[in-house]
Amino acid sequence: MSDLPLNQLEQLVQGHHWDPLAILGAHPMAQDGSPTVAIRCFLPEAKDVALLLSEGGRQPIPMTRLHEAGLFEATVPGPLGTSPYRLRITNRAGQVSERHDPYAFPLLLTDFELHLFAEGTFFKAYETMGAHLRTVQGIAGVHFVVWAPNAARVSVVGDFNEWDGRRHPMTNRGATGLWELFIPELTDGTLYKYEIRSRYHDAPLLKADPYAVVSELRPRTASIVGALTPYRWKDQSWMTARAQQDPLAMPLSVYEVHLGSWMRIPEEGNRWLTYSELATKLIPYVKNMGYTHVELLPITEYPFDGSWGYQTTGYFAVTSR
Repeated sequence: MSDLPLNQLEQLVQGHHWDPLAILGAHPMAQDGSPTVAIRCFLPEAKDVALLLSEGGRQPIPMTRLHEAGLFEATVPGPLGTSPYRLRITNRAGQVSERHDPYAFPLLLTDFELHLFAEGTFFKAYETMGAHLRTVQGIAGVHFVVWAPNAARVSVVGDFNEWDGRRHPMTNRGATGLWELFIPELTDGTLYKYEIRSRYHDAPLLKADPYAVVSELRPRTASIVGALTPYRWKDQSWMTARAQQDPLAMPLSVYEVHLGSWMRIPEEGNRWLTYSELATKLIPYVKNMGYTHVELLPITEYPFDGSWGYQTTGYFAVTSR
């Protein structure tokens, strides 16, 4: 049975704990001189939880409820296997599901990444920050990273946890102000936000991800997990020809365009054109008018149509319009 201080348990179940990994996940310990592992999880929706170890043939191990709010623990002989354990959850309606525990996985930010971020030279931070689909120890999921230096607690919330900030608290990475969490089994298209509890006031705040690559269409504001697939360019012949020209001796006439208002489809609810449709219609128009270049007004995410994109809310997300 756990000997964790009651005040720490209360902090965790109330969504105030600074370091969830100090309680949740697997914790090696000694019991009667033998190595054991205490495994804890916080599942407010659960009536009962059983631990499923990775080694085949082992029976589910019932977990003991440590706190009425939904904190469970099981103690098993150590060490654990190399594959992450699973949890079999019976909710209060009697429905049974299985899932991996986010706190069974290692922290993914490297010391080098933390060093670069701390000194302000993490020039490709967008490759790490935000929500990225990753496979860890053979399990697919999403790795979340956000910078919140004045936060006392940060959680990932979404439909997958009923927007409950107690369920997926992130791990703080020290003086960098970064917080991270790998949530297994989340997929492309998942809605999410960060719930942030400041050091200076108690009321939690819901924030969209500044590094999100997809966002909901206004007036909704949630971020969306997006799968980024590398684009294979097919313009090598054009690039080769351009390199043989002197740009200073070439004519220059720029057509500035706001894609959201340049043309609509009135027969279909006055909808915006897709990028493929714009390429088909805009380029011939620009060439026919004698322009040589196109300048796009902001195409990143923004909340107010009338701003033409100048009130950016997502620098890494193309507008959902």
